[in-house]
Amino acid sequence: MPTPIIVNGADTAWVLVCAALVLFMVPGLAFFYAGQVSSRNTLAMLQQNFIPLGIVSITWILLGYTIAFGDDAGTGLVGNVKLFGLMHAGTTPAPAPAFHVVAPGVAIPTLAFVAFQMMFAVITPALITGATAGRLKIVGWAVFIAVWSVIVYAPIAHWLWHPGGWLARLGAQDWAGGMVVHTSAGAAVLAILLVVGRRRNWPQTGTLPNSLPLTIVGAGVLWFGWFGFNAGDGLRADTIAAQALLNTHIAAAAGLIAWLLLERFTSGHATVLGAVSGAVAGLATITPCAGYVSTLSALAIGVVAGLVCQLAMRVKFRLRFDDALDVVAVHFIGGVLGSLLLGFFADRAANSLGADGLFFGGGVGLLWRQAVAVVAVAAFSFVLTWIIAVAIQKSIGLRVPPADEDRLDRVQQAVEAYHLDAVSGLPGSSGPGAAPQRPVPARAAAGGPDSTVSLVTGLLDPERVHTDELEDALSRAGAASVVVTEAHAAVESPQAQTVRGYRRNLELVSRLRIEVLVPDRSVAMVLDVFDRFSAEHPEGFVQVVKPSTSIQREHGATP
Repeated sequence: MPTPIIVNGADTAWVLVCAALVLFMVPGLAFFYAGQVSSRNTLAMLQQNFIPLGIVSITWILLGYTIAFGDDAGTGLVGNVKLFGLMHAGTTPAPAPAFHVVAPGVAIPTLAFVAFQMMFAVITPALITGATAGRLKIVGWAVFIAVWSVIVYAPIAHWLWHPGGWLARLGAQDWAGGMVVHTSAGAAVLAILLVVGRRRNWPQTGTLPNSLPLTIVGAGVLWFGWFGFNAGDGLRADTIAAQALLNTHIAAAAGLIAWLLLERFTSGHATVLGAVSGAVAGLATITPCAGYVSTLSALAIGVVAGLVCQLAMRVKFRLRFDDALDVVAVHFIGGVLGSLLLGFFADRAANSLGADGLFFGGGVGLLWRQAVAVVAVAAFSFVLTWIIAVAIQKSIGLRVPPADEDRLDRVQQAVEAYHLDAVSGLPGSSGPGAAPQRPVPARAAAGGPDSTVSLVTGLLDPERVHTDELEDALSRAGAASVVVTEAHAAVESPQAQTVRGYRRNLELVSRLRIEVLVPDRSVAMVLDVFDRFSAEHPEGFVQVVKPSTSIQREHGATP
């Protein structure tokens, strides 16, 4: 007589909450990446991360789930396709597939498990976009993730997370995706970059992040969502879930501190971007270990992650491998590192369903099995990704033309992410055939119709300017009107800014362009004011404005 199945409401609720947390990581990843790219590619990066929510969700219910978690086809490589479209997944008599058994006699509804695992399938290909920033056609990318999620991700998930998978039978362990998610996505990055190539003129030229605060917000969302990513994989609200959640946080904290210390020692600056990079490295590295190790082991794993992933980040410049946002260094190396470290730190005292690693008396058996699994997953993902990417590149195209890579928002979205200047914010003409606006007439300069008026222009360092002081000084100098605009000027000594070890020289620096209309007798005093507020090399030039010209323009006449 079959054992009766009891649906555990608490476990079901916990898994559903964790599914929502993992989904929340997708916009977190989008913000994390979008803040680091050029302002002209921000919307393109956001879209590349959001469309897996639509595409992969559909491929998952059609084929992905049944390939990953359907009954094994007998080879340990893929599941059968009896659950195509989730047919009968929620209505077949217990215990399977209407219920997903998590312990003898205890289960959650299979559809809860489907939803939870769907979110992992969604976020995995999205990780790739950080490496290929500025180079992907949106249609080619959409086709790529649809194919990749079915023929690469789903089989790997079957290998490690289905009891009949060949790596699961071998004894390899992957708590929440160090191999299924991070290693597979990282190996895919290596392959796809071989197809799309480097950005134009990289590394000689590059752009600065458009909004590091946006990146920090994204990192915070990722950290928060990662609790569901790691703590939900036991599918139960129990002690192991609490241990996994705590391990996740401690590893992230340790990775953050280790990254900052090494960054401070090597470059002289401990940066906020380094802090969140170290945290994400710790999160990626603890992922395969979270439910199998103790808290102190998680601390050690996080420290190793912060150090190793930062050192790995520097290799791309030596190999001239254009991984734009260091996905390989953080996610691939983190996933591989964590999967191997499990062979050292695994402890059955933390989870009796696991195994003991080398440091806890288990010998090298688990470490060997982890190494075999890492190599198998990385090789499989690399080869199939390269084939998919080449096929798409030769058919519909995967890489954008080099001339478009610095303006993807305009090309792909027909709108830009930011319109922060005052002129763009003003209402204006729109619609087909709108009549052009008449020019605003200029006012006559002070001093009377017979006086000579000059337009004095200077470029000032904004860091030296206080608007009230400048206004008072120009007023005392006799200014009739003052116009201030933003400008950029070439300098003899470029200003350097460093992002994750990559130095970007600013040959054109920000300046305030000050245009002052004054009587001719006051020109010298205005130039003296400019000298007081200027940078190292004050610049100013004078144009004489004829009174008749000003009067004619005020009346709308042509000079």
